[in-house]
Amino acid sequence: MLNAIWIGFFLTAFGAALLQYFGGDQAIFSLVMKAAFDSAKTAFEVALGLTGVMCLWLGVMKIGEQAGFLSALGRWLAPLFARLFPDVPRGHPALGSITMNMAANVLGLDNAATPMGLKAMRELQELNPVKDTASNAQILFLVINASSVTLLPVAIFTYRAQLGAVDPTDVFIPILMATYCSTMAGFLFVAAVQRIRLDAVVLAWLGGITAVVGGLALYFASLPAARMTTESSVLSNFLLLALLAVFLIGAAIKRVNAYEAFIEGAKEGFHTAVTIIPYLVAMLVAIGMLRASGALPAFVEAMRALVLLLGFDAAWVDALPTMLMKPLSGSGARAMMIETMRASGADSFAGRLACIVQGSSETTFYVLAVYFGSVGIKRVRHAVAGGLIADLGGFVAAVLAAYLFFGATA
Repeated sequence: MLNAIWIGFFLTAFGAALLQYFGGDQAIFSLVMKAAFDSAKTAFEVALGLTGVMCLWLGVMKIGEQAGFLSALGRWLAPLFARLFPDVPRGHPALGSITMNMAANVLGLDNAATPMGLKAMRELQELNPVKDTASNAQILFLVINASSVTLLPVAIFTYRAQLGAVDPTDVFIPILMATYCSTMAGFLFVAAVQRIRLDAVVLAWLGGITAVVGGLALYFASLPAARMTTESSVLSNFLLLALLAVFLIGAAIKRVNAYEAFIEGAKEGFHTAVTIIPYLVAMLVAIGMLRASGALPAFVEAMRALVLLLGFDAAWVDALPTMLMKPLSGSGARAMMIETMRASGADSFAGRLACIVQGSSETTFYVLAVYFGSVGIKRVRHAVAGGLIADLGGFVAAVLAAYLFFGATA
């Protein structure tokens, strides 16, 4: 599946560039190739920039693992994970890494979530009987990451404030609704394909998580914009520092050599960062060429005409570039969001919808390339379908939430 999509990106970009050339754009081939070279450079810079952070957090995770915290977390969540990940033995370190990754994602701690997620994927790979094919556990874990439930989208609030929004946080509740729907859509699809039973234990956990997320969302939404940003930042960084302190105290109590454990984990982080470079280059180059060829902008205009022809309101189509870019490129989607707010206004319907879309899910193909690439997975099975269904669920919820909260005339 991933091979077909990757080839499709290149062929679509080539075909679109040919049309542009015969239409009179003599510079289109130069632009597409420049995008390819720029994307290759960006892929290397992303991997290089990730190296230090991965060394840090994989070192920290190794301390926690040797101090027994990850196995303790795995035992605590065993009733849930035994049902969601039946192929992972109870008490396995992967369960602790999955837990920490999910917690970091919820808090919007991307720098911590990615190394933890890559560690979990490697540990799941150890249990994978067919090394080049994604296991059920790896697919479910990836789809949950791609849907990315994020409780504190502080970056989006910051962009809105910079671009003149009267209340930068007024998209908070709609984002929470959209990202929750994204995760549920992806999870339910994978659960159906893998025939995961939604018994009383699973439903109780889902209900409890829903209550916690909803309660925190209502609390932060009740705060003034400045106080919300400050408190969310304090909470996020406190939790990270507290995690490190707890791991070190636990290591001291159990007489674990924390320094040597950290070095061992950091070496794993460096190796992983180097491993993912080819996968990042392959995916980001294809996406850059697709964007530079004009294929995506042409599709947006065609969609606008189609929506109007069907007699529906087309205000949401102005945010379609962000929707289309989101599964492909996080930086591209961010740029589309900012461009929409600049062109239409931060408090316009399109500007707000673009922000909600940006916060609704993670970059599916980036996550897929990085996570599966780090362990050499080539056959991804239903992982792409699960990630795209999660994206679609988030996008539909984003549009509905935008109409509900702001209306097309905002």
